[in-house]
Amino acid sequence: MSRWTELTGEASGEEYAARFAALARGGQDVHGEARFCAALVPAGARVLDAGCGTGRVMIRLAELGYDCVGVDLDASMLAVARRQAPGLPWFRVDLAEFDPALLGIAGDFDLVVAAGNIFPLLAPGTEAAVVGHLAAALRPGGLLVAGFGLDEAHLPVPPGLTLPDYDDCCAAAGLALVDRFATWDADPYDGGGYAVSVHRLQLP
Repeated sequence: MSRWTELTGEASGEEYAARFAALARGGQDVHGEARFCAALVPAGARVLDAGCGTGRVMIRLAELGYDCVGVDLDASMLAVARRQAPGLPWFRVDLAEFDPALLGIAGDFDLVVAAGNIFPLLAPGTEAAVVGHLAAALRPGGLLVAGFGLDEAHLPVPPGLTLPDYDDCCAAAGLALVDRFATWDADPYDGGGYAVSVHRLQLP
């Protein structure tokens, strides 16, 4: 069982969506992740939102002209995403078993984004498998972008996955670190408790 399922019971979709809607109404920017991704690949690029949740990031990227696919295991989150954007492709799948061919979609994504503490909230011990599946869905030269907390101040669960651990998983999957930031606004990473990492799938 994933840490996310233990934490939420996979029943928090409406609450999660309402929280971000309130932030947006209050004037806060809720599209930092989408803006970050849009700076990496041009409009029209194929983007996989891995752990898409209620679709906040993917819906914005689709509005900006990206060809997007969203996958998540939490049915309550996907229900919100499908209601908000019924025309977009949403799939319920465990990232540890993700295979585009089994879903009837093409791989060769230009970018895979995993926002919202996806990796620390996986089932313990599946991190390497998930990175491997996501890397396999990228075209050569494609990018994997992941932002997640590293300490108790930035996580709803006790911290487990470290950046060296994550980099090792990426290296084993053929991904090389391109850059690392402290926020989705691309502030320089200085060793703090949150990191946004950009890895590139190496050319064969």
